[in-house]
Amino acid sequence: MGRAPLLSRRALLAACLAASAPPVLAQNAAQPFALPDIPGPLRPLGGLVIDAKALGGGGFSGAHLAPDLTLTLISDRGHWAEARLVLDGLTPIGLAPLRHGALRDEAGRALPRGFNADAEALARLPDGTWLVAFERRHRIRAYHRLDGPGAYVAPPPGLDNAPANGGLESLAVLPDGRLFAIAETFSPPDRPELRHAWLGVPGRWVPLYWQPAPGFHPTDAAILPDGSALVLERRFSLLGGFAARLVRTAPDALRLAREGVVLTGETILTLDDAPLPSENWEAVAVARYGDQTLVALISDDNESILQRSLLLLFAWRG
Repeated sequence: MGRAPLLSRRALLAACLAASAPPVLAQNAAQPFALPDIPGPLRPLGGLVIDAKALGGGGFSGAHLAPDLTLTLISDRGHWAEARLVLDGLTPIGLAPLRHGALRDEAGRALPRGFNADAEALARLPDGTWLVAFERRHRIRAYHRLDGPGAYVAPPPGLDNAPANGGLESLAVLPDGRLFAIAETFSPPDRPELRHAWLGVPGRWVPLYWQPAPGFHPTDAAILPDGSALVLERRFSLLGGFAARLVRTAPDALRLAREGVVLTGETILTLDDAPLPSENWEAVAVARYGDQTLVALISDDNESILQRSLLLLFAWRG
């Protein structure tokens, strides 16, 4: 009888140590790195250098983060990947690969790399259906499962006129189920500073416009819990390399938007090596995790040895 309290204390101590220890990954597809604190509504939690080969290849251009920390990625090389984002508290420490495969056409055939496989944006409807937007051959496909066939979705009107490499790169689902879509470089002839954008659902799209910063092009969008949109914009020049910014619309901007309105946002984050890394930032995802709203940014390495697949994770404190 006298030894029971000692054993209980030992068991309690072991349980506390196990609970406080960082998770152990059987396979880790990423290496963590620290981020400096910055002012503004985003609190940096940390970054990951992604081992793209462990996820089936690089070129990640669209992302979705679920509340259970499942990260789903699509590539402009025509494949998809799923991994579990592993946190120590709120600090990202790795990616546990789950599965990956080729995106498929309506008949279930794997898309060949090239013109037909340039997937650029990923969104998930409330019923779990995945929507994937493609460039070059401009279209949207709906997938009940990403390893299954992709069904036709009525695209925004006029999208066929977009430049081959300037179609839909931003696709997000609003809380009311409507879609928010922005073209990368597709502009009205008389307003080259604007980009064609749309709100609505397939078959009932409302045309409007997005105004990026001069020299920048929109590459993705995600929706915060208050209904405001985060739009990721990228700039590239041979002398300056890559730079990016994340802008936020007013909370009621999309709710009140009408045909022909010009939307824009307030810059809340810049990525140009001062102090956050510059890369080819192409994807933004938002997820509610416990009592936190997480914001993730992912870069496209173009499967080049000169670039990196990175993930930056932030907590929304706005």
